[in-house]
Amino acid sequence: MKTPVLGSRKLKSPDRLIRRARIAAVFVVLSLMLPATGWSQVRVDGDVPKARVFAAADLAPLPQRKVEVRDDKGGKATYEGVDAVELLRHTGAPLGEDLRGAKMRLYVSVEARDRYQVVFALADFDPGFTDNVILLADKRDGKPLSAQEGPFRLIVPADKRHARWVKQVIGLTVRTAPAASARGTK
Repeated sequence: MKTPVLGSRKLKSPDRLIRRARIAAVFVVLSLMLPATGWSQVRVDGDVPKARVFAAADLAPLPQRKVEVRDDKGGKATYEGVDAVELLRHTGAPLGEDLRGAKMRLYVSVEARDRYQVVFALADFDPGFTDNVILLADKRDGKPLSAQEGPFRLIVPADKRHARWVKQVIGLTVRTAPAASARGTK
């Protein structure tokens, strides 16, 4: 058995080097064009029977909705997507007649890629409690959301301020607020 000697490697042919450079260039271009892993998915987990990750393809067959709103700069915009309640429904979150009693303590924390979070009562999503819509949008004015906004954005048309309009949504987590008796008294 021969022992490798430093500097004894064969030089690669120019064609092989060019081919490798082209392959590397393709990977660089793709890494710039494609979002990072997980960006085109939304996770729904926490206190639900069937935690799930929804890819864009999973959302396509769900009922789609359009909402016309004013963006944070006052311009008109049309967002398209899925009622966020549909994702909660598919994970078995209690909705409708099942949302009562102790389950009224359930809340939904919505998380963005940059770790921004907002909180809603689960009832805020439920059409049995409100006529307001909370939309998980993937399009604005008929085009996919920009990288700064999407691929998913939570739109809350009834809110006067856009503080709960979460850009770059990556997850919804259902949690139970502690019962009043579980808190200490001062």
